[in-house]
Amino acid sequence: MAHWLIKEEPTHYSYADLVRDGRTTWEGVHNALALRHLRAMRRRDTAIFYHSGSERACVGIVRISSGPRPDTRDPRGSVVVDVEPVRALKHPVPLSAIKADPRFEGFELVRMGRLSVMPVDDARWKRILELAAAG
Repeated sequence: MAHWLIKEEPTHYSYADLVRDGRTTWEGVHNALALRHLRAMRRRDTAIFYHSGSERACVGIVRISSGPRPDTRDPRGSVVVDVEPVRALKHPVPLSAIKADPRFEGFELVRMGRLSVMPVDDARWKRILELAAAG
């Protein structure tokens, strides 16, 4: 099972919206590298839900509930996956805390701030969860 981080503006679609809906199709990804990551997702993988924009924090965990498939509404060749909420993080993990932690040096979230879908290795996944538990 792989781990990912997916980003969205909370004013567009927040983690609370996902909890309310129970499931959604993750769509609207057009960056070539982000699409490559989206295509690598598999059912049962997990992802950190990250609120971008003014909030800039990891806020929840989601499960990938479908494999990637073509976005039939997008003629540019995008793909989509379905996601469902697992749980909110006890404490949001702000980008500032991630940037301050040397274990995240080289992490795509720090290196490529506009990338909307990225892998998270096991050590960084564990560290994000530790930071969320500690507050």
